[in-house]
Amino acid sequence: MNTYQEARQWLQDFTTSDIRPGLDRVRMMLEGVGNPERRLKGIHVGGTNGKGSTVAFLKEPMKEAGLVCGTFTSPYVYEFRERIAVNGEPISEQDFLESVKAVKPAAESIAKTPFGTPSEFEVLTVIAAYYFAAKAFPDVVIWEVGLGGRLDSTNAMYPMISVITNVGHDHQHILGETIEDIAREKAGIIKSGVPVVTCETNQKTLSVIEQSAASTNAKLYKLGRDFDIVGVEANGSGWSFSFQSLLSGIDNLEITMLGRHQTKNAAAALMVFRYLKMYYALPVEEEHIRTGLKKASWPGRLEYREEDPPVLLDGAHNKEGMESLADALKEHFNGRPIHLIVAMTKEKDPAELLAPFVELPVASVSAVSFDFERAASGETIAEKSPISSTQALEDWESAWKKAQNQAGTQDLIVIAGSLYFISEVSRHMNS
Repeated sequence: MNTYQEARQWLQDFTTSDIRPGLDRVRMMLEGVGNPERRLKGIHVGGTNGKGSTVAFLKEPMKEAGLVCGTFTSPYVYEFRERIAVNGEPISEQDFLESVKAVKPAAESIAKTPFGTPSEFEVLTVIAAYYFAAKAFPDVVIWEVGLGGRLDSTNAMYPMISVITNVGHDHQHILGETIEDIAREKAGIIKSGVPVVTCETNQKTLSVIEQSAASTNAKLYKLGRDFDIVGVEANGSGWSFSFQSLLSGIDNLEITMLGRHQTKNAAAALMVFRYLKMYYALPVEEEHIRTGLKKASWPGRLEYREEDPPVLLDGAHNKEGMESLADALKEHFNGRPIHLIVAMTKEKDPAELLAPFVELPVASVSAVSFDFERAASGETIAEKSPISSTQALEDWESAWKKAQNQAGTQDLIVIAGSLYFISEVSRHMNS
């Protein structure tokens, strides 16, 4: 193995099928490379929606404070190496190659044991831990949960503090059919003595998180009780609000991400900073927070582009995400005709996901598929869509051309659905 391309191919060869749930393989691989995770200070971010935005709200103020911040996120939007980054810069091809070489013996050895072949994500998690501990040496690493929480590879890390943004309907075929089942999986990242911040307000799911925190003796910081946001107002490019907590508050903050729900994600990050400043002397001051929040962005999440006509990209891939997208359209683009291009995975219910758009001024809806093994066909989406004018098209490029031809000067093209779909669209639009 001598090139980055060879390293990527080696990683891709790890199957994700027939994987036995559990953290044993990850922990064994970590031990095989000297337990690099034990040398890292981390923040663990889980939840259904808003994980990526919360990571951005944590990363940017730390950068403003002069700290080196590592991030492990998924999926990527433009380039695979984005998933492992330091201060927003993806891991270099050379460092990725060297990190893969370091992890390769442990991964291949475990594949021969009764524990079975590790998944690509499990191996990548260990590659990230090795890179951060042996090469990048960040002050803090933010670990974003890939799927669920309890059995997610990132749960092998022991952070300073954890975040559960919220609990919604997603991956029911894996995490469980009821919202309580999903909440138990999300709450699985709560560890003994490690505090957790949550913006969840639904009492059913919040009760699950509270029980998990109590059983592990973990201090729980809840939105609306231990911290809150007040004076929320939309402005030309985002939102302004004030943050209040038991520890301290900050008035008149601004974010440039669209969608009211982003103020909650920002508040979760601020609660993390308040805790880490008090108990770990993290040197992130108010001026760093103000500047960092304004700079924070997350590609593919309510990402507005000044094209002709304008485009809004959003990886709204579940019921709650689509509801947030619809709310954002009302808040920031009220009354403007919408041309919706949508794609989703097979396990999603188009009727449920598209319901929030029924009362919006939707001029056209194009249902498409995309290059992904679990992608639903455009025909299936159109057949089950609650919007009668939904039309199935061969691909998003065809839908894009159709929308451009139909759209007026005040219209907005909205491309939404699976994050894998948004990634595909973004790469083509940027090329």
